[in-house]
Amino acid sequence: MPVNHLNPNMWVDNYADYLFNYAVSRVNDTEIAKDLVQETFMAGLNSAKNYKGDAAERTWLIAILKRKVIDHYRKINSKKGKAEVKVNFVANDEQEGDWLEEKVADLFSLSGDDAMENEELGVAIYNCLSKLPKKQSDVFRMKTIQGMATEDICNELGINPSNLWVMIHRARTSLMGCLNQNWF
Repeated sequence: MPVNHLNPNMWVDNYADYLFNYAVSRVNDTEIAKDLVQETFMAGLNSAKNYKGDAAERTWLIAILKRKVIDHYRKINSKKGKAEVKVNFVANDEQEGDWLEEKVADLFSLSGDDAMENEELGVAIYNCLSKLPKKQSDVFRMKTIQGMATEDICNELGINPSNLWVMIHRARTSLMGCLNQNWF
């Protein structure tokens, strides 16, 4: 999807609610979440020329929003902020595994003090990922690391969305078990 296929005029209608829900679940403050979504849209407009089309438009915007959330916590530089970025990702069943996926997708996003621990965790995650059945590993990598859209993954692997989510759930469960044994 080339740059001219981005449709910024439809971003608010198509993605604002999803982005807001994502942001508010990370920062627990509706006003800050609104600001982060607004900043995400502005950053998207400013960097539209860099959009390569490797990911769906929504996935691309979420990647920008994730950076905005991380930047928010870096800016306030509080212990509470650091704890939420690192820990608040397994708080409910719907978001189970997000913490792990954040680490896999963004291995070097933490401060310099955490770089060595972050690198060790990244190695541990990839070691555990290599122990999964191939199809589970492929689905997990495509969805969480590469940020591919569900529909694209299903088409490429010839599976349905329900099957994809079952495989992701099993991969998350296996990866967390492996990390609990081998890293934590």
